[in-house]
Amino acid sequence: MAALVRTGTLSAKNLLRQSIRCMSAAAVPQPTTNPDIKYTGCFINNKFVNSVSGKTFPTIDPRNENTITEVAEGDKADVDLAVKAAKEAFRLGSPWRTMDASQRGRLLNTLADLIERDRQYLASLETLDNGKVYTQSFLADLALTIKCYRYYAGWSDKHHGKTLHIDGDQFAYTRHEPIGVCGQIIPWNFPLLMQAWKLGPALAMGNTVVMKLAEQTPLTGLYVAKLIEEAGFPPGVVNIIPGFGPTAGAAIASHMDVDKVAFTGSTEIGQLIPVMAAQSNLKRVTLELGGKSPLVVLADADMDHAIEQAHFGLFFNQGQCCCAGSRIFVEEKIYDEFVERSAARAKNRSVGDPFSSVEQGPQVDKDQFTKILSLIESGKKDGAKLVAGGGKAADKGFYVQPTVFADVGDNMRIAQEEIFGPVMQIMKFKGLEEFIDRAHNTIYGLAASVFTKDLEKAIYLSNSLRAGTVWVNCFDVFDASAPFGGYKMSGNGRELGEYGLEAYTEVKTVNIRIPQKNS
Repeated sequence: MAALVRTGTLSAKNLLRQSIRCMSAAAVPQPTTNPDIKYTGCFINNKFVNSVSGKTFPTIDPRNENTITEVAEGDKADVDLAVKAAKEAFRLGSPWRTMDASQRGRLLNTLADLIERDRQYLASLETLDNGKVYTQSFLADLALTIKCYRYYAGWSDKHHGKTLHIDGDQFAYTRHEPIGVCGQIIPWNFPLLMQAWKLGPALAMGNTVVMKLAEQTPLTGLYVAKLIEEAGFPPGVVNIIPGFGPTAGAAIASHMDVDKVAFTGSTEIGQLIPVMAAQSNLKRVTLELGGKSPLVVLADADMDHAIEQAHFGLFFNQGQCCCAGSRIFVEEKIYDEFVERSAARAKNRSVGDPFSSVEQGPQVDKDQFTKILSLIESGKKDGAKLVAGGGKAADKGFYVQPTVFADVGDNMRIAQEEIFGPVMQIMKFKGLEEFIDRAHNTIYGLAASVFTKDLEKAIYLSNSLRAGTVWVNCFDVFDASAPFGGYKMSGNGRELGEYGLEAYTEVKTVNIRIPQKNS
């Protein structure tokens, strides 16, 4: 997402425009601060229905802790109905299975067009339900969501098999076929974008889907469900259930008629998904989990640029990014200056109503707010040096001060646990080998970043770091064509790019005996 941002303290709008690649230069339309809530039910067979139990749950406005609306609480019974619909839509001879691959691409492009048509409404709804800054919702989340669907629309009729040269009187070829019913469980930090990352490749390859939305942020995902129906997808191809992990999520992961499950979320929950999958039908599993990503600044780096990018890499989206550069290693020659200037930048960061011209809104909910404040207190108790922030930023709502710790020890809780909030940890190092060893002192391996003007050092560190993505002199650069995923306990499998199609494809080999002469 990030382009090369240079020096100075920037407004939220300018920061996003300079930090997000390929965004429209057009003026951002004014938000709808009280968007009409249109859809709150379970979406099954292209219809919105109440949950079987009749239960609902509130979705909360993180700005003021008020209830936005009540949403249907789907659980196992609703998942059963959704899976039945998806299984029927996947049946041989169904409209979806007989559809040309190019037509699947046209449907995905139509969906992208509809999302673009309703971009201002969806950005407003995303900000209301999640708390992220509206300019970010519009310029980043919606732009990248639309591009993701269009990218996978193009792959629908291009991800194909090969002819093989094998011994004997044989003609052999491979077919790339859909897996079947795919269960997908998405997180709350980028609701629209994570929905696109999951639906795009699954639908391009001809699968059907049962998706569970995060209970904290169900509203935009349900609105997209209506756009899926409007775009012309046959009934049952996409089914969307709002609900909770222990009920709806577990029902998807353990369902005998779900052929594959994809989960994005915490490592703790990610460890449970394969167990449930194995105990049911050994369904395929892909996981995109937590991170504690190292960001290293060498003494020869462009200091202005490194400070601004490190700030962006940690505080973007209220720090609620799995790949956030939350462990910042700075070479000792420039350490003191980096700490001083990073603290000043954090103190200058504007926090407030995400519908206004600020850089940071509230955290997503009370649980996350409380967890972040608890980890800040642990940093203080463990002896890290607090140089900015350190508490809540408002009397009401889930606002946290932009916080910076210096002199952080590698084994402190704030250096080991995923905070998922606006808390920066800065550490000093002397040499490259020391940094590499310390960078790997974590269970995670999702991303990393290197700031240096020395090309040899940049390549050496990029090759040495055990991380699924390494950014050099930038951070959070995302594109639908570039695969994303983690090493170690940050997950398995890859999303995005051509690699992202593999998780939704079965490979079949066909062998045909060829007579060597006419009989």
